[in-house]
Amino acid sequence: MMNTAPETALASATDTQRPPRQYLPESFSVTDWESLEPYFIELRDRQIGSAQELERWLLDRSELESVLSEDLAWRYIRMTCDTQDQERADSFQYFVSEIEPNVAPYDHALNEKMMESEFLGGLDPQRYRIFVRSVRQALEIYRPENIPLKTEISTKQQQYAATVGAMTVTLDGEEMTLPRASDRLKSPDRAVREQAYRAVQQRRLQDSQPLDQLFTDLVTLRHQMARNADFPNFRDYMFAALGRFDYTAEDCFAFHRAIRETVVPLIDDIDLERRQDLELAELRPWDLDVDVTGKAPLRPFETGEELLEKTITVFQRLDPYLGDCLKTMRQMGHLDLESRKGKAPGGYNYPLDETGVPFIFMNATSSLRDVITMLHEGGHAVHSFLTRSLPLSADKHPPSEVAELASMSMELISMDQWDLFFPDADELRRAKKTHLESVLETFPWVATIDKFQHWIYENPEHSEAERHAQWTKTFDEFNQRTVSWKGLEDYKPYLWQKQLHLYEVPFYYIEYAMAQLGAIAVWRNFRQNPQQGLEAYKRALALGYTAPIGEIYAAAGIRFDFSTEYLRTLADFVREEMAKL
Repeated sequence: MMNTAPETALASATDTQRPPRQYLPESFSVTDWESLEPYFIELRDRQIGSAQELERWLLDRSELESVLSEDLAWRYIRMTCDTQDQERADSFQYFVSEIEPNVAPYDHALNEKMMESEFLGGLDPQRYRIFVRSVRQALEIYRPENIPLKTEISTKQQQYAATVGAMTVTLDGEEMTLPRASDRLKSPDRAVREQAYRAVQQRRLQDSQPLDQLFTDLVTLRHQMARNADFPNFRDYMFAALGRFDYTAEDCFAFHRAIRETVVPLIDDIDLERRQDLELAELRPWDLDVDVTGKAPLRPFETGEELLEKTITVFQRLDPYLGDCLKTMRQMGHLDLESRKGKAPGGYNYPLDETGVPFIFMNATSSLRDVITMLHEGGHAVHSFLTRSLPLSADKHPPSEVAELASMSMELISMDQWDLFFPDADELRRAKKTHLESVLETFPWVATIDKFQHWIYENPEHSEAERHAQWTKTFDEFNQRTVSWKGLEDYKPYLWQKQLHLYEVPFYYIEYAMAQLGAIAVWRNFRQNPQQGLEAYKRALALGYTAPIGEIYAAAGIRFDFSTEYLRTLADFVREEMAKL
């Protein structure tokens, strides 16, 4: 029996060189399918005569997968950094249409080869249990007829990024991106807030019909994929594809109910306090981000470089290793932080499997939200560094319930270092209070998106009118129950279109609420003992995906639990911390 447990020592955070290749030539790069196929053929046809040879085969396959993954990553990164550059879009599309469809049958054949090997039992069952489980699941859902459907879906998802990335509004004679315009929702001047809100919503409304049609097309294609794989609907297919071995759709519905019972009333109370503090007869959607004392919006930095420099120092104070992660990324040019016309919306940390040094993309406009995003994506980046020396590519990609634990925990455990962004004590208090409110607000919004997705794919032949009605009903169940939408009725049915996950990564959302619960628990441990809490956090992340979710959470000293009781306990902890500010 082989013993290849992952190293417990921290992977280097300062090494800018990718590890030497053992299988592919050092000079190899992805250009076309013809140059790639011989490696897949060799892996498919290789004779394996022992457990040691099977493990070598797995490592060689993993190296090939890492090279492919990183090549695709760079094509995606370059495209999202400039959605108006046709050459970048074509490069990404070439991979999606010419490389991926050809890889898929070989990937399936290699999975079959592995599972049929007489030497599979000679591998360490503890070490490989998660990987083998995932491969078995992939075999069960694979259908060759889904390969062209996946290509078509990828092409349509690209249309979403291009459409939203091109959206701008003009305020006071200045053309600006929607994220930059949304910063005005923090203005003490209510008229300025309303003008910005209406401008942003009106601009989104201009493209609401093509985005609706695009989504209809995606739902149709996804449902067909599910039926091809013998699933009744795309929701059930995605639970299998995402490897959700640890909970069911019914658990999600129970979580929605727990959020409605425990967190939504807390948000109602916060909104009521807000209305009273602002001395308003009624609260409107543009009143939810402004400081209730009438102070100007927090401005924690001026440039992307300042945002990065301060974040590095925050991480350095927590642990030099964390700071080194971001320093290495800066040295390698693996960051694009500032908002500009033509960039895709949102933010991400893209792991680069071969190099082990990820890329952070975001749309910073000098707001508190940008600080949170940078800390969040920085948490993902640290996760990438902690797993970079794990032997298999699959080991480096834990499920989102774990990945988002890394990022959301970083938002909270870094809070004691935020004086770097907010040297004024009152501004620091405002920043912390605002963020803790947003932590609680995460739960209702996640429940909204997730519950909406369940309905969408359980009813794939719904009309656009039915979709809008269901969205409005679900939104009203969890959000802004004390806010007046009078005169804004045309906007509400389309609010879901701003959530890129619905278009690009369906069913990747409930994990945010699960991980947010875990992050609060990590923060509570950190408050009680910073050193132990941080070490447990790093120890859990370093496992990558070599253990089930529950074991990874246990390594962090917390529970993988989203019961009503656990949610109420941790939500009360957040409120108690807010009361101390």
